[in-house]
Amino acid sequence: MQNLYETDFYAWTQQQALLLQQQQWSQLDLPNLIEEIESLGKQQRAELRNRLSVLIGHLLKWEYQSERRSRSWLATIRVQRRESLKLLRDNPSLKPYLDEALQEAYENGRDLASGETNLPFSTFPQECPYTLEETLSEVFYPGEPATDEVME
Repeated sequence: MQNLYETDFYAWTQQQALLLQQQQWSQLDLPNLIEEIESLGKQQRAELRNRLSVLIGHLLKWEYQSERRSRSWLATIRVQRRESLKLLRDNPSLKPYLDEALQEAYENGRDLASGETNLPFSTFPQECPYTLEETLSEVFYPGEPATDEVME
């Protein structure tokens, strides 16, 4: 079983699912099964951080390069907000992690904004200028409001 885990992960997952369905407890690859289940929780945290990073990066670009705003930026902000909120609805136990995730995501978002705008890194505040509520709010856009007219 260890060999299958190392050589064909997908086949291993299907085998483990079948063993669970059949309640063949003694046949399960417990060490690897435990490790994979633990990693699933870590993946949810990482997805939240990644979505917030992209969202914050685009909010910073929106604020600091208002003359270059685009429908694409607007769409990215909207999608990342919706997907972040959906992730939190599907995983409510992530909520206590939100403040930490926002701070970690800000560092990445700041890097993204600096890299994509060619503005010096020091242009952006050292600490996240947006609250969690603002970041996830469908009506918050730093600077001018987001309207379809602005994007045309």
